[in-house]
Amino acid sequence: HNLTYHKGLVGKGSWTNMSWEKSIYKWSNHGGRWQLQLPVTSNILTSSVLYIRGIGEVYKLGMAKRMLPMAAPSITLLLFAFLLPSLHPIEAQIGVCYGRFAADNLPPVSDVVNLYKSNGIGLMRIYDLDEETLRAVQGSGIKLIIAVPNDRILPIGYNPGEATQFVQRYVVPYASSIKYIAVGNEVSMDSPQAPLVGPAMQNVLNALNSMNLGGQIKVSTAIGSDQVINSYPPSNAVFRNLGFMGPVTDFLVSNGSPLLLNVYTYFAYADPTNTGNIRLDYALFTSPNPVFTDPNNGLQYYNLFDALVDATYAALSKIVGLSANVTASNRSPSRVVASESGWPSKGFGSRSLDADDGATLENAGTYYRNLINHVKQGTPLRPEPLETYLFEMFDENNKPGDVVERNFGLFYPNQQPKYELNFRSSLVDVM
Repeated sequence: HNLTYHKGLVGKGSWTNMSWEKSIYKWSNHGGRWQLQLPVTSNILTSSVLYIRGIGEVYKLGMAKRMLPMAAPSITLLLFAFLLPSLHPIEAQIGVCYGRFAADNLPPVSDVVNLYKSNGIGLMRIYDLDEETLRAVQGSGIKLIIAVPNDRILPIGYNPGEATQFVQRYVVPYASSIKYIAVGNEVSMDSPQAPLVGPAMQNVLNALNSMNLGGQIKVSTAIGSDQVINSYPPSNAVFRNLGFMGPVTDFLVSNGSPLLLNVYTYFAYADPTNTGNIRLDYALFTSPNPVFTDPNNGLQYYNLFDALVDATYAALSKIVGLSANVTASNRSPSRVVASESGWPSKGFGSRSLDADDGATLENAGTYYRNLINHVKQGTPLRPEPLETYLFEMFDENNKPGDVVERNFGLFYPNQQPKYELNFRSSLVDVM
């Protein structure tokens, strides 16, 4: 039936494809030849792609479009063993942050992991060193960003032994589930931790390398988009603190690690100093036309999220171009991962109470839906899938600060969704 093949794993147990019929389609090995048996109805093969979903991963078979007669009871797809290495998985581009610092009404961790799985959320970011969460994620297929919390940066930055102990306790037992280690989150540039972020990253990487995990787990740090200045137009952008970002960028580029970037168009829109300068449709991905064109490269911007990400790429490029510590063969900007992005369902935030700050359930649902659908295409400067983490899984009901800080959750504590979101729509094919 004219199959095209992509690399990946086949033949492990059984899969359920919920988008067709609630049936179990099983692989079986017949003398070195794999067979997939599935029921066929008259409309099953109207699509050119068959997706087979496993725990945490999705596998794709390309299929020729072909209608089968309704009487056909089944179709057997024969995959010979020598073709199997060319199958490959579909990668999730959307994750969700799981913050627990300031909430006292959240469900048990095991239920949270099941909620991720049942919604097809394959990526999770956590902020505390909670081993119950690490154990619960093991074997789920979910990949993690784990943290070196800000208060651990000083000892790990000063003492390689502290980094080794951190990796031995929090990484080695759970290594199969960990994708990135974020050394610090939005570290204040005037804090004592700031100069130690780079050394802490290096010490953690050295510890990973000593345990043969350096090629598997990437080390980075998370910054806010407010660390990028002169960002209009995006191509003019530079980092606010080159003394901090210079060494960090050298580390990221030299080790093939992404920069973790927290991107909030809401806070830019709600900032009273920007009143009237940022349109709501520009912040929510709903502008039907380009809002502006970058005069330096002709790129058109329909939404603020893309502009903030591309400004960060531009700032990275300027550092890489000047750096003497990055070899010519590796002189390219680091990849950006949007490690947080969200919109609150309730306000007010930074604006006065008589102003509309846009924090409504409707706007939040619009933002999250459009963001999920958007990240597959990337940005004008980097038109490639952008790994993005929505902030956050649940409201943190005791979080200090403005009302908006307690209203970023995608789900209520009873695990019911606030919004109708299709997390699987962000899946992309990775060659």
